[in-house]
Amino acid sequence: MGWNWPWARQNVERKGGSLHGFVALHAQGEAAWTRRDYATLAREGFMRNPTVHRCVRLIAEAAASVPWLLYEEKSELVDHPLLDLLMRPNARATGASFLEILYGHLLMSGNAYVELVEAANTRELHLLRPDQVMVVTDADGWPTALEQRQQERRRRIPMDGEEGALAMHLRLFHPLDDLYGFPPLQAALMALDIHNAAVRWNKALLDNSARPSGALVYAPKEGGNLTEEQYERLKGELEDGYAGAARAGRPMLLEGGLEWKAMGLTPKDMDFVEAKNGASREIALAFGVPPMILGIPGDNTYANYQEANRAFYRMTVLPLVSKTAAELSAFLGPKFGEGLRLSFDHDQIDGLAVEREALWSRIGAADFLTDEEKREAVGYGPRN
Repeated sequence: MGWNWPWARQNVERKGGSLHGFVALHAQGEAAWTRRDYATLAREGFMRNPTVHRCVRLIAEAAASVPWLLYEEKSELVDHPLLDLLMRPNARATGASFLEILYGHLLMSGNAYVELVEAANTRELHLLRPDQVMVVTDADGWPTALEQRQQERRRRIPMDGEEGALAMHLRLFHPLDDLYGFPPLQAALMALDIHNAAVRWNKALLDNSARPSGALVYAPKEGGNLTEEQYERLKGELEDGYAGAARAGRPMLLEGGLEWKAMGLTPKDMDFVEAKNGASREIALAFGVPPMILGIPGDNTYANYQEANRAFYRMTVLPLVSKTAAELSAFLGPKFGEGLRLSFDHDQIDGLAVEREALWSRIGAADFLTDEEKREAVGYGPRN
């Protein structure tokens, strides 16, 4: 529906004859889509859309809560400076809050930038906001550094060199860009705009008595047209006296020659609720979050909430954590020694507790395995 009041004065078409009136015609125009830069996606998505906000928070918080493990060759290290650095990356952030922001940057922009600051005997990790960073390449097109831009300030951080890399660029797969990642939200950009537009449509209906405004027809018996003063006064009275939810149901007093033609919403026009739910499901699909976890109606892909939660961890959270662990190992491992490898502890993930209990039950019931073989099968090393 495209009916709106007030109609512009110049859009009123007048014809000669004994009866005079007007009608507003609205043509369908090109759809306007949200821009694809980081700031706009963050503002229109994370800050204004509840589905995007919850998807990003859900993934980032779940991934940041996964405990780290450190291995040297095949031996697990319980106490190591690298683990201490990940537990307390800098003086202003703990490990969980640092990783939550890192995953948030990765989900919203497709890129995450980490800077390693070394001074005397201390090391710190800091995150750089994606919209302030540009990848610098050499003459052959290979990335060599990050350039951070803050207002008039420019700062270059090497990604390779004789002294080793001081910056890490973590990015998601982009089929058309060799330097920058592709954010999941950009794949659901149309669904995001539909969802936000449905909310604005619903709010506009509430502001206009939960129905579209009708058409005010002027058809005097004697003929003639409204003067400019009469037109402006009539428009002002409608806006001040009858528009808005607080004035819903107020009776309208019409003078001679005026007739109100009310228009109601058809069932098709009321489909904006289903359109909103459908857009929410597409957004959740782009992020890899089962709609059942978000409470979106109309999705019965999984038998129950527990199964949906396990699928969320297996298909979304763990691949993200595994990718981050591999990148951090390549970036930080050489700074602390040779053969260091970061991993994560599956046994400490609450979302996979049911799978872990089933595995232990199967392994424990296998009489043909020795105790040492059972320990190895569930991921534990031999007894000392």
